[in-house]
Amino acid sequence: MSRSSSSAAIATLGVDLGKNSFHLVGQDQRGAIVLRIKLSRTQLTQRLANIPPCLIGMEACAGAHHIGRQLQALGQALLQ
Repeated sequence: MSRSSSSAAIATLGVDLGKNSFHLVGQDQRGAIVLRIKLSRTQLTQRLANIPPCLIGMEACAGAHHIGRQLQALGQALLQ
């Protein structure tokens, strides 16, 4: 596992939402963790814009709807 592993291998991405920082955990097709990283709000949008389309799961909260719309505009599939 690497903090900056290639995003091409990510099949599923979990996003833990916070006010100022966000945690991403990416898994490959077999379920092995290939990405684990902490990002700021600005870095989150930039990082997710550079990840190939994959299944993304996140908690349901007020901020999740806004981020979800941004991700769908980037062509990502969301787990709801």
